[in-house]
Amino acid sequence: MDYEGKIYRPWPEADSLLIQTTIGCSHNKCTFCDMFREKKFRVKPIEQVFADIEEARLHYRHVGQIFLIDGNVMALKTEKLLTILNKVTETFPECNRISLYAGYNDLRRKSVEELKQLKAAGLTMAYVGLESGDFQTLERIKKGMTPEEAIEGAANAKAAGIQVLASFIFGIGGRDRSKEHIEATVKLLNILQPEEMAPMALAIQPGTELEDEVIRGTFVLPTKRQVLEEERYLLENLDDFDTFYWGDHGNNIVTLKGRLPAARKLFLKQVNDAIKHHSSAKEDVLETFAW
Repeated sequence: MDYEGKIYRPWPEADSLLIQTTIGCSHNKCTFCDMFREKKFRVKPIEQVFADIEEARLHYRHVGQIFLIDGNVMALKTEKLLTILNKVTETFPECNRISLYAGYNDLRRKSVEELKQLKAAGLTMAYVGLESGDFQTLERIKKGMTPEEAIEGAANAKAAGIQVLASFIFGIGGRDRSKEHIEATVKLLNILQPEEMAPMALAIQPGTELEDEVIRGTFVLPTKRQVLEEERYLLENLDDFDTFYWGDHGNNIVTLKGRLPAARKLFLKQVNDAIKHHSSAKEDVLETFAW
């Protein structure tokens, strides 16, 4: 496979075939992220994408899931993305799930009709980074998105029948804005109602702007207790819409995975137990380590 640079995929896509469709991330400005720092965003030549798809067919007799990388594949022009999806489904007729990275702004910029075409061509799910519902936090981390734009993008995806997995970060508001961050994030999630969600506890990535802010003291890391209390607030205040909770990222203090609202009581008990008994909840700062 003709992969370029470091390759990332969401942990729920561990069993998926990865097809590199774009190089890098179309935004690539978030202060907390170093996934695509070494890459300049560009669209991979269609001939290379097709060659990768055909080569993969030679090696795999059965492919049930395919994930299109790199960052913000949804930024592609609809016509080109349709061409790639059609090639995937023609080559792997047994594939029942095609997913990709997207931004809420990418979903917002495409019409519902375009998204319906992508859905009909085989696109199942978009993994979208929400990070926070707090406008001030979004501005601080240079997300390039407002809560209102997220609402518009989510509405387009729902209208088209494309499922969304929304990821967000416990602790990204820092020690001083933990309360505002989680309250606004839960409020926004209750509007977006993503089909799946993936919370991650903050981990400072080496070489990022956010690491520089930590070093300078302009961003003060939240305590582990604050991170746990953010998760507790979310579980207590999330509305009763059906969603799958991927709370088992390696950064998270408590490992939670299951469907909400059915698992709410169990999850809350585990988080409350961690707050009460887990020694890490008493520690003053979070560790920093690379993904």
